[in-house]
Amino acid sequence: MATRLRKSRRQRGTRYCGWGQIGQHRQSGSRGGVGAAGKHKHFWIRTVIEEPSHFGHDSFYLLNRNPVRKWLNVRDLDGILAQHGSVRDKDTKPTLDLTSLGYHKLLGGGKISGGGVKVRIEKISHNAKQKIEEAGGEVLLYNEHNTK
Repeated sequence: MATRLRKSRRQRGTRYCGWGQIGQHRQSGSRGGVGAAGKHKHFWIRTVIEEPSHFGHDSFYLLNRNPVRKWLNVRDLDGILAQHGSVRDKDTKPTLDLTSLGYHKLLGGGKISGGGVKVRIEKISHNAKQKIEEAGGEVLLYNEHNTK
């Protein structure tokens, strides 16, 4: 279309150029706001229909894919040994199977007061392993025990 025939050329010289007397194409009040304005208020139905996941955030993901659900400190071994009893091996060290009691990891908090204890567990911290071996005990990791 030729430029001389366009609507904008025909409206030159008029005061409002077709945009009305009041708003004059200056703001966005008649549209309900600019951009994402009103998505949580007057444009809520449109938001729910067109962008249902606009609000909120993505769920968090665990950095550690194997979370430790139940743990125990070295200081608590004597109480558990007295409470649940122990299975004596031929070398007369009391054996404590923490995995069968529902524990997943042994941590190194506190001191071990009893003698040598043989402990079976899935995971163990470095300090806990050191403290048990210094007291004359032994650590059997549960996965190693099952493979033998």
